[in-house]
Order: sequence, then C-alpha cells, then structure tokens
Amino acid sequence: MKIRVKICGITQPEQSLAITSLGATALGFICVPSSPRYVNIAQIQAAIAPIPPNIDKIGVFANTTISEITQIVKKSGLTGVQLHGDETPEFCHQLRQSLSQVEIIKAIRVRSLEHLQTTTHYTDYVDTLLLDAYHPQHLGGTGQTLDWPMLNQEFSPSLPWFLAGGLTPDNILTALSQIKPHGIDLSSGVEHSPGNKDLDKVALLFQNLGNR
Repeated sequence: MKIRVKICGITQPEQSLAITSLGATALGFICVPSSPRYVNIAQIQAAIAPIPPNIDKIGVFANTTISEITQIVKKSGLTGVQLHGDETPEFCHQLRQSLSQVEIIKAIRVRSLEHLQTTTHYTDYVDTLLLDAYHPQHLGGTGQTLDWPMLNQEFSPSLPWFLAGGLTPDNILTALSQIKPHGIDLSSGVEHSPGNKDLDKVALLFQNLGNR
C-alpha cells in the first residue's frame, strides 16, 4: 500500500513545488487566521499554481462557517477540507451537501482512549480521519506525539486515516513499525520555523520512507 504523505502548513509557493517533487502526495494550507502558518486565498492560489493536478490540496479550518469554507475552497482551488476544530458530525454532513466533490477530513485531537472512540460518530459523514496530539492551547503543529502502542491496540476505523502529531524524519519509521495508517501528516517536524519548511528534512523523510 502506497502511503499518502501530507506536508502541512505550506506558506511559500516555491516550496510547494519542491516538496511535491520530493514525493508529497498532499499539501496542507492553514486557513485559520490565528495560526502562524495562516495563508489567504491569493497565497494558496500562488502555491497551487505550479504543482501537478494529481496532488491533493487540503485547506485546514477550525470552527468557521460552512459558507466561509465553501467560498475559500471554490476561490482557491482546494481539493480537500480538513476540519481541525470542534465540528460536529452534523456540521460535517452539512458541509458535504455544500461541497459534494471535495474530500472532507476530520481531525481528532486525541486526549484519551475514551476520546478516541468519538471517531465513530464521524464515519458516515467524512471521507478520512486524522489523529493529532492534543494540546490545550494549540490546534496543531505542536511537535507532540501520540501514544502509538495505544492506537495499534484500540484504533481500527472503517475509514482511511492520517497519523499526525510530532512526526519527524527521525521517528517516522518507528511510528510506522507500530501502526499502519493510510497517510501521514507532518508540519513542525520538517520546518526551520512555522511555515518555512526545511527541504533537507523533507528529502530525508522520503529517503527514510523509501527504505521501509
């Protein structure tokens, strides 16, 4: 199985082409204004313009309105929406009505084993799940890892899913030796600073993945 690799928090157009050339199958764009990795519609358009059409282009949103998500997706050319806030299954269902052709990913910031079980509430309404580490102040990009052995024992969803949370080129093979996600999502683990990717780290990531 070829694993999906999403590099999230892209802010620089020239880096988007370099990262896809190295092997990324998806790029993530943060549409949350409070984030240090935030990009607007024009910046997303500029980053998307040079990359191949088969690359997934995912906008990351948190606790915003369906109308705003729909407007940004249609204007910027995104192919997917990642919901990283407190969106309910009903919200996901309504968003699906508005964006029928777009991949909907629901991120769950895992606090506990009990919290992990809430993923089942979303399986009828989204295409893909994403598990991230929980942090009380930050929605993502914190560098904290999940409890991988717990996931291996307790998590077997009916949907494809991404593993996120503190992944780096150095720990990715350890993570994938313990669990088998359909995709991985990296942000802070391949950065110089928020939004400025370290292309040497991205290259090392794909080199290590190729050695699996």
